[in-house]
Amino acid sequence: MKITVQSIGLTPHEPLESHIEKKVSKLETFYDKIHECKIFLKVENNSDRLNKTAELILAVPGDDIVVKKTAVSFEESLDLCVDTAKKLLIKKKETA
Repeated sequence: MKITVQSIGLTPHEPLESHIEKKVSKLETFYDKIHECKIFLKVENNSDRLNKTAELILAVPGDDIVVKKTAVSFEESLDLCVDTAKKLLIKKKETA
């Protein structure tokens, strides 16, 4: 699976990149037909503390899986995305 990270308005530091790699690579254990994973990181322009958004797009046969979550940190928002994507992949595997 190819993992692409795009960040809008920021540069991801090494611990964040390794966190992304570790979390996203685990998704293949739930569904082995993932072609590509695109991750978009963005800081929302608001005064709220919940302003770090991660969007996860999984290219799988059929419809792509898209999950978008916002949290206090990118790690937390990515964890929420991966948890939701995991549930969707398990559901997709059961219906396939």
